Amino acid sequence: MALGKRNKAEEDAQIDLTPMLDVVFIMLIFFIVTASFVNESGIDVTRPPPTTDQPPSDTKNRNIVFDVSDSGDIFLEGRRIDVRSVRANVERIHAENPQAKVIISAAPQAKTELFVEISDQAREAGVYDISLATKRR
Repeated sequence: MALGKRNKAEEDAQIDLTPMLDVVFIMLIFFIVTASFVNESGIDVTRPPPTTDQPPSDTKNRNIVFDVSDSGDIFLEGRRIDVRSVRANVERIHAENPQAKVIISAAPQAKTELFVEISDQAREAGVYDISLATKRR
């Protein structure tokens, strides 16, 4: 008889996994549904078409023109500069000519990240009139 009681106790000691599986499936459905609504934030920039028009070469109304190459090099007045020195250069030229505007002349394959960094540095220097131009290939 003692043996019979032992078998009943072993049968009653089993764990029912059904509620745990229900919770796992509900969590799986929750993660699938919420993952489909996640959107990456970003900036969509429509670059203007290249033009052959040259700005007037008036030294009184000289603009601050940054040339950005395909490889990510930044040039100001013919010399290569680092993106960290953009603010200082803009402040210097803007002090000489307060009407100066910042023009970023980018190559077609240049990264948009450089445009954003240059424009942020120009805004920190106090120039808010910023334009983007695209170079011909």
